[in-house]
Amino acid sequence: MAKRLIPTLNRVLVEKIVPPSKTTAGILLPEKSPKLNSGKVVAVGPGARDKAGNLIPVAVKEGDTVLLPDYGGTQIKLDDKEYHLFRDDDILGTLHD
Repeated sequence: MAKRLIPTLNRVLVEKIVPPSKTTAGILLPEKSPKLNSGKVVAVGPGARDKAGNLIPVAVKEGDTVLLPDYGGTQIKLDDKEYHLFRDDDILGTLHD
């Protein structure tokens, strides 16, 4: 049975995008090549509440590609897949084609 995690409050579940280690032509890329720390949003929480009790929605939605900080987030393993849980405030931005 597959598990599904639904984040609480303003948290976002992200699956990090692993850059390829080889080009399409078969050239191996060095480990220290510049990488963009990004991931795909898998699930989002409903949002946080302010002091007045109003709901502040999360800025990203499922399926968005986001720019992540180098450090932070909570690592979670579900069904042999690795995910990271970030607060909405920790996400640096969204990436578009």
